[in-house]
Amino acid sequence: MRDLFFEIEYGQLYEKIENGTCEVFEFSHPLGKVYHQFIKKEIPIKLDDGTYFDLVTPYGYGGPLMTDVAEGKNEELAMLFQEAFRGYCQENRIVSESVRFHPVFENAADFRSCYEVVHRRNTTGTNLEAFEDPVQSEFSKSSRRNVRKALKSGVSFSITINPPDLKDFKAIYHSTMDRNKAANIYYFDDDYFSDCLCRFGENIILTEVVYEEKIIGMGLSFFYNDLIHTHLSGTLKEYHHLSPAYVLQYALAVWGKDNGMALIHDGGGRTRDPEDSLFLFKKQFGKNTEFAYYFGFKIWNSPIYDALCEKAGVSNNTEAFPAYRQKSLEKVST
Repeated sequence: MRDLFFEIEYGQLYEKIENGTCEVFEFSHPLGKVYHQFIKKEIPIKLDDGTYFDLVTPYGYGGPLMTDVAEGKNEELAMLFQEAFRGYCQENRIVSESVRFHPVFENAADFRSCYEVVHRRNTTGTNLEAFEDPVQSEFSKSSRRNVRKALKSGVSFSITINPPDLKDFKAIYHSTMDRNKAANIYYFDDDYFSDCLCRFGENIILTEVVYEEKIIGMGLSFFYNDLIHTHLSGTLKEYHHLSPAYVLQYALAVWGKDNGMALIHDGGGRTRDPEDSLFLFKKQFGKNTEFAYYFGFKIWNSPIYDALCEKAGVSNNTEAFPAYRQKSLEKVST
């Protein structure tokens, strides 16, 4: 069973943002199958023999995913996939690859022999399937208190599946990004939101928190099969005393439990620090639930990788990957 992140149309959502094209490599063998989706990006540094490319996972999670694997043959299938994909990369002038493995599907474990796999951080979420009352079992005592107090004060919430538009959401989301001085990558434009609705309207959950007929918080989430992924949210600062962010999580948990969802996956923090403030906030809604989140790195063409690093004037042994994009990555970070 796949997740939304493995659908080709999901990857296509991020072609403009990543300045690349979404492609899929499918490997089939008597031992099993591997589905691998990525965005192929042109490397801006030109060598004498022409243009080269590198690969990244579309926004969110993904990586190669095994299905129909013969018992005990995961490692062998991974090695067969690696050789087949190496040929694909050579044929398509692909130099390197960066993978964000799926924490819930745990596909990093199957490909440790293919990629340099690094634990980046942990993610969390609300387990709806394991508990009869996930709010009581997964939410912290203080978060439950915040929700009760907000509802008692007159705060209400609503859930809309496949909303007709995202006009109100965009306004409140961008105001939140402004307040938090967020990086440019988080400022999704009108085309992105329109594309979301066009491609995945039936998989979108729009959550609204209202006080005295004013929307004070909104959340945009995806659901697919029995998984919910929180995606983007925003709240109005002047109403934070009414805990709209907590009510957004509560509303999603209530709807998810009532509709047979198994998990709300909230992701992780902004950094690797286990005391990261965003991660600790999310842990208030998943006391018992945590997943290991791994990155994967691979150089598919070492001589060209080194030549690109040399032309970019950077060491090929730096922590940033791919190293030849280090200066552009620093610019994005800033």
